Amino acid sequence: MKRYKPTTKTRRMTSHVEYRKFITASEPLKSLTKGFRRANGRNNSGIITTRHKGGGHKRLFRDIDFSYTKQGVPMVVKTVEYDPNRSGFIGLVAYKDGERRYTLLPKNAKVGDTYIAAEDAPITAGNRLPLKNITVGTFIYNVEVRPKGGAKLARSGGNYVEVMGRDAGYVDLKMPSSEVRKVSENAWATIGEVSNDENRLINLGKAGRSRWLGIRPTVRGTAMNPVDHPHGGGEGRQGRGRRRAISVYGKPTGKGQKSRRAKKYSNKFIVRRRKVGKK
Repeated sequence: MKRYKPTTKTRRMTSHVEYRKFITASEPLKSLTKGFRRANGRNNSGIITTRHKGGGHKRLFRDIDFSYTKQGVPMVVKTVEYDPNRSGFIGLVAYKDGERRYTLLPKNAKVGDTYIAAEDAPITAGNRLPLKNITVGTFIYNVEVRPKGGAKLARSGGNYVEVMGRDAGYVDLKMPSSEVRKVSENAWATIGEVSNDENRLINLGKAGRSRWLGIRPTVRGTAMNPVDHPHGGGEGRQGRGRRRAISVYGKPTGKGQKSRRAKKYSNKFIVRRRKVGKK
């Protein structure tokens, strides 16, 4: 991590990843990029559905391969690159047949490393194979929820999923949230952990860096008026006046409140719920 001398109040707290130690290319491959408009927490009608999002620096979209359709063809890492749209490092890989794609790199990946996606691939970091062929206790990332559905789980910097067991066509996986859930043994996953595990140690240091990232300010409900939030109003500092803390929309929030729908379709796949609230 890069830290600074406390020349200002901001510098005293600021820290960031020393990207120059990892990154080998400053510009992405143009043919695998495109412009896009970020949603900024709004739906197709322009109505805010997720608060505290908006603004931020303009970004270029990198087309990451999460489906790994080229199976049995070795790939070589040509570059290690920074992607503003995700916390893990990406890499430009060249397949043996000449095709080039972007992929999410494992921890400690470097230029020249060779990976392969195949059913009989060795269980080494960066290789991709079906869950049924991965031994218990292995750390994996880029995990499919359903076969041929593309990688959906454990894609953030430093994240991984642990293989806990196998039974009746399903594999038990322990998520980063501590939840244990069942996934089809025919789904594919990549061995290892996502790169840039130091990302979670970053201290932004000032409000401006949050705005650059597209994170808008968060205001306490108790500091609002009654018309703006259920916790608002009152003379001076007041309690929220209700048993459970709720959001501006009236939904339970914080303090370990359960917000998951009782009849959610994936409930049957959850073996053990994640731990919520104070640890």
